[in-house]
Parts: sequence; structure tokens; C-alpha cells
Amino acid sequence: MTTTASTPIDTDFEVVIGLEVHSQLLTKSKMFCSCSTGYANEAPNTHVCPVCMGMPGVLPVINEEAVKYTIMTALALHCSIPEYSKFDRKSYPYPDLMKGYQISQYDIPLSRDGYLTVEVSGQNRRIGITRVHLEEDTAKLQHREGYSLIDVNRAGTALMEIVSEPDMRTPEEARLYMQKLRETLVYLGVSSGRMEEGSLRCDANVSVRPRGQEKLGTKTEIKNMNSFRSVERALEYEAKRQIAVLREGGNIRQETRGWDEARGVTVTQRVKEHANDYRYFPEPDLPPLVISRKYVEEIQASLPELPDARRARYASDYGLSEQEANVMTEDKPLGDYFERVLSVSKVKDTKGRAKSASNWILSDVVRLLKAKSIPVQESPLSPEAVANLLDLLDAERITGKQAKEVLDESFATGEMPAKVVEKKGFKPPITDASALEPIINDIIAKNQKIVNDYLGGKMNAMQALVGQVMKQTRGQAKADMVQSVLKAKLESLQG
Repeated sequence: MTTTASTPIDTDFEVVIGLEVHSQLLTKSKMFCSCSTGYANEAPNTHVCPVCMGMPGVLPVINEEAVKYTIMTALALHCSIPEYSKFDRKSYPYPDLMKGYQISQYDIPLSRDGYLTVEVSGQNRRIGITRVHLEEDTAKLQHREGYSLIDVNRAGTALMEIVSEPDMRTPEEARLYMQKLRETLVYLGVSSGRMEEGSLRCDANVSVRPRGQEKLGTKTEIKNMNSFRSVERALEYEAKRQIAVLREGGNIRQETRGWDEARGVTVTQRVKEHANDYRYFPEPDLPPLVISRKYVEEIQASLPELPDARRARYASDYGLSEQEANVMTEDKPLGDYFERVLSVSKVKDTKGRAKSASNWILSDVVRLLKAKSIPVQESPLSPEAVANLLDLLDAERITGKQAKEVLDESFATGEMPAKVVEKKGFKPPITDASALEPIINDIIAKNQKIVNDYLGGKMNAMQALVGQVMKQTRGQAKADMVQSVLKAKLESLQG
């Protein structure tokens, strides 16, 4: 059977998708022990203790911060928080958890019954959240030829799982859900959201059914997706694969499949376990959790501004376009940088400053960051420097052309734009049109061919003349003023 991502999914069938998203929490220590989570660049098996190694007779202790982060996430996803929850043991027969079980939550998790709203093709879609619960991460297997090694550093890291209802109907919708969920976690400060590092991981459950049928089809689970693009591609491939099997009269087997990014296919890994295969039972070494209403209310009151609220504020308070507001919101550090530019700007016209700041950040600042492949948090150009540049422009101390040169220099050196202007010896812009006339007359006299081209209907010739004037004035003239005076002069010659 051959399926391709370029062909549309068979419209005679409906795709049903649910996602299980695992997010490592940004706690300083692991879920049930005091081992540090700062193991990213450390040697294997150096951030371990008897608890996370699963030694007999050890006692786990619940990480309070992980519980708080999970409740924060649940509240942001409109979940209800029960007053009572508990941890369970989940039978886990794989070598990356040496003790043979995982401490997780099952029937009474920390939260349930929430939702996340995503915009799909201009329409809002509400995706149900079954629950947000806590568990521990596994160790990391490192496969070699003929054998595997285990790095226990990751084992026991606090892991939050967000389980959706099977409410998504297209791979695109699943991708948008993942992006919106990651955005929310980053804004809350509970997760780095870095899929490429494994900090945010996604397992997808997908099935197909004839359009109009109520009964769900047999689902498969897809693992090993480490990007939003992978999620969308894997779901599209798997939906088409299942439809092709049904078209040929076959049956879908409930199984776990892996996503092969290089080949663009899903492959069988193992027959899917049922819930009773996990043999859940209450964790005997941990007491039940009792969450007071006061504690929940305190967390609710402390939640930061979330993406949708920031997006709406950027449009209403600052007059940013939908696209500008989206870009500034989706990249939280970039939005924080923008906010800092505005906070240090001492101007009356906040909307005007916001608009100009957005234009410069989204064009030139982003251009410079991409050229150096660095995040905005590491930018040598501070928000204060951008505000200083905008002050110089507002005061007509420099032209737009000079401002780009100044910005590049400030980015390279870390100096404030005012210092760069002084160092380069830029004179104030020419703001008097009459001062341009002798220069323009001279340019016209020396470029008769270009003048004749313009008079003959070649409108692009105007830019060549503007360029000559800008060069002669060393960028002190404003391009729009130059063009206006030039046009009047040339039209007088034509008349």
C-alpha cells in the first residue's frame, strides 16, 4: 500500500484523533526524590539516587512544586480540581524503569474535564481535555549495535500528562492544538516546550470511520513524533493507511506504531496494551493528596497573562494587526522584548510607539537575530537600545536609512544608538525641501539619460535618481521628500 502526504484524505471517512501530551516540568528536583534535574549536559548516571534507580525499600516523597505546576496548567485549561486525588502504580515491564512500575495517576487524577480552544480555518474549535495528571519520567535508552545502554539521569523527572478527548478531526487541527498547548505551557512557565529535546512529547491516538457513523473505529497509537510537522505528517499518513486497509476489506489492529521521520511512514512496534494490562493499584508508599479550595484559589489568582489575553491586548491597546499580534504572542520571549521596549519608552503616543516598535522588531531585529542564529534573549541589542533608536527617529535626529545602519552597528557592538550616531558623525536630516533643490538640480543636470528615460515613461528611473540624491546627501535626506521634490522638478521639465 502506498500513501502520500500530497493527496487529500478520503472524504468518505472521518478521522478521529486524540492526543496524549507529556511535558517535563521545570522543577529543580525530580518528582519523588531530591536529585537535581540539571542533567542536560552531564555524564550519564550522575544525577541518580536509590529512589530514582528503583532500589528496594526506598520511599518516594511528592514534589510540591510539581503538584502546583500541574494545577496551574489544569486551571489554564479550564479543568476542575478535585479535593482528593492519589497516585497509582502502573505495571511497566520495559528496561527504562528498573523497578518494573511507574508511579502515575489513574482513576482520581489532579484534574479533569477541561478544554482548549483552537482556531481552524477561521472557526473556533473546542477540544476537550480529559485530565491533566502527574507521573515520573523514565530513564533514557541509548541503542548500540547489538545492545542498549541505560542513562538513569532522566528517570524520575516530574512529567505532566495532558490527555485530550478524541475531538480532533484533521491532522492540521491536531497540530494547531499542540502548538496552542505548548504556547500555554511556556506562558505558565511550567515547561520549556522544547520538543526537539524531548521536554515536550506527543503520543497520538487515531482511528477512522465511515462518515456519519457514530461508533468509533479501532485506534492505533503513534509514538516518536518530535515536532509539530511530524505530528501532522504522521497522523495524515496513518489515517490514509487505515482507510486503505478498510477499502481493501481488511481490519485495523489495535497497536502501537512508531513514526519513521526519514521514510515518512508509521511502523508497527508492539500490540497495544489495554488498561487492565497496566494493573493499576494505589501507590502504597504515598498518601492521598488533599487539595484545599483556598490553595486552588491562590493558584488561580497567581496565573500569568495567557496567550489569548495577550493577543487580544496587543490588538486593542496597541493597535497591532492580527498577524503582528500573533507573531508577538506565539514567540513569548519576542513579545516580552517588545513589552520591555514599550515600558522604557517615555512617550505620550503609546499606540504610535507600539506600532513603530513592532515594525522594527519584526523586520530588522528579527533579521539580525536570524543572521546570527541566536534567540532574542541573547540579543546584544537591548530593548532600551531599540527604544533609544525610536526616540532618535521621532526627534528627526536620523533618517530611516541611517537608522538601519545605526541598528546594525548597535547590534554588532552593543552600544546605544545615540552613541553610534555621535561616533559616525551623522548630521541632522535635511527637513527643508528648499535645501534639496540645488542638489537635485545638479543630479538632473548630470544624469540626462536617466531623466529622459523617466520622461519617456520608465517610472523605475525615478529610483535611480533618488539613490543619487541620497548618496550625495549621505543619507541625511528623507527618501519620500526627495522623491516628492524630484517628481515636481521632472514634471516641470515635461510640461
